[in-house]
Amino acid sequence: MDVAVIIPAYNRVATIGRAVESVLEQSLLPQEIIVVDDGSTDATSEAVKMYDGVTLLRQKNMGVSAARNNGVMMADSAWIAFLDSDDVWHRDKLKKQTAFHQKRSDLFISYTDEQWIRNGVHVNIPKKFSKSSDNLYERSLEQCIIAPSSVLMHKELFHELGGFDESLEVCEDYDLWLRVLKQCHFGFLNEKLITKYGGHDDQLSMKYWGMDRFRVRSLEQLHVNYPDDRFIVNTLIDKYTLLLSGAEKHRRSEAAHHYTQRLRHFQR
Repeated sequence: MDVAVIIPAYNRVATIGRAVESVLEQSLLPQEIIVVDDGSTDATSEAVKMYDGVTLLRQKNMGVSAARNNGVMMADSAWIAFLDSDDVWHRDKLKKQTAFHQKRSDLFISYTDEQWIRNGVHVNIPKKFSKSSDNLYERSLEQCIIAPSSVLMHKELFHELGGFDESLEVCEDYDLWLRVLKQCHFGFLNEKLITKYGGHDDQLSMKYWGMDRFRVRSLEQLHVNYPDDRFIVNTLIDKYTLLLSGAEKHRRSEAAHHYTQRLRHFQR
């Protein structure tokens, strides 16, 4: 299996080397490693240039979705793996995941279990983020369960679904995985093969308030394509209710009016 690894990075000079080295130290090396510098103003690109065999693509700041999409467009390999620039792969990640797909030729995408480090300390993953293939679609409607750094997928499937939605500043992974889950089965390799690092201030998940605002945008588009899916409707109602409560609490009258109208639309 030919695999290209896509690593988007924005001002990650402190962590990009750790991420790249975790790929270069794989027991099974990929055919391509592509780092997409999304308009960094620090020395991210200079740090990447230190590594042989790594292709650097520099672009103006367009967001993580565009960075990943452009990296995939540049890749020649049939399979695509993603790695966030603040995460790392375990040494046998690619070897075990490609072997998994070679045994399951019916699967065109998979993800793995993971471990978390927050502020330098190993932490237990909350139950709501537990990794498995059980009811994955229904559980993924609430929040993103699948880490991009754990995903291996066929490039044809990526293009068929249109890639990451570049209009979403965050929750772009949540959006794409839901579209995948409506189309095909998402394989699961029950081994902790990546480490996700958290607690730093530049995490996208910590940059924006009300993350459900972005999930709702994704769900609304999904509802257009699947209007009879009650799971989507019920999740939208739950999220509108929470967003309305937050808007009223913080006296965001325009937002409160908007969510009131959306609730009326879906509850009728």
